[in-house]
Amino acid sequence: MSRLEWAECQLAELELLCSMFPSQEELQISDQLAVAELRSFVEGSAHTPASRPQFVIKQNLHPAATEKVDVTVSCAFPSEYPSVLPEITVRCASLSRAQQTRLHADLTAYLMENCQGEVCVLSAVDWVKDNLQLFINKSSSAAAPSKKEPASPRPHQVFSRLWIYSHHIYNKTKRKNILEWSKELGLSGFSMPGKPGIVCVEGPQIACEEFWSRVKVLTWKKIMIRHREDIPLDGQGDEKMESLRKFTGFEEAMFDPHGNRGNHMDLGQLYKFLNEKGCCDVFQMYFGIEGR
Repeated sequence: MSRLEWAECQLAELELLCSMFPSQEELQISDQLAVAELRSFVEGSAHTPASRPQFVIKQNLHPAATEKVDVTVSCAFPSEYPSVLPEITVRCASLSRAQQTRLHADLTAYLMENCQGEVCVLSAVDWVKDNLQLFINKSSSAAAPSKKEPASPRPHQVFSRLWIYSHHIYNKTKRKNILEWSKELGLSGFSMPGKPGIVCVEGPQIACEEFWSRVKVLTWKKIMIRHREDIPLDGQGDEKMESLRKFTGFEEAMFDPHGNRGNHMDLGQLYKFLNEKGCCDVFQMYFGIEGR
């Protein structure tokens, strides 16, 4: 498909969604300018859109006769959609974080198998309607303590640091998710957008794994954990964990962006930044050369 055909499919689906969810309570478009740019491009009166349509569909579902569940489906269109999957995030207060992560993984698998190359937001919404109760039941079962079995011993605490590599990080929604999820999970570190994209998160192992489970199911050209560090705390708890952190809080770090699209960073500045944090050895793991 050509870029124009992608845009035509996106606009047609947006118009269908607006007709099916006509009120602001059901469908909220985050950036009307992006939709206007898309329409102008399809009509031949503008260049390739600079922004991408992003929107939220809100649903009040009744997966069981005795309950009502509020669900939001947030969506962003990559420029190549529908040749690639849209970026979809489902939020539901009735689900634990682990169950939401599993729901996202199963939804992505369903869309890849059944909707690759086709518009699929309505298919995603319908799948959530049909399958939400399964995840709620699993969440409730997991939350209910067993009366027959003794309580499990508290697992050993582990401090982790994940060094994540991506082919590129451009998308504003992904960059926002990385910042918000790291803060939500109490992780420190940094993210470097551009090409390549680098993310480092550090903190409790369970929080790092949760962060990775959320990030990896988004649509990426390539993403992987390049290196990881796991340090048992041996019962010394929070005090030792805080002493192991190399970063204070989490930030998006930019190092003199340059290039035609401003998407390349000064790797010398990145090396200096890592050196100041006491972790310059990972530079060679990322780029195969010694930094200076």
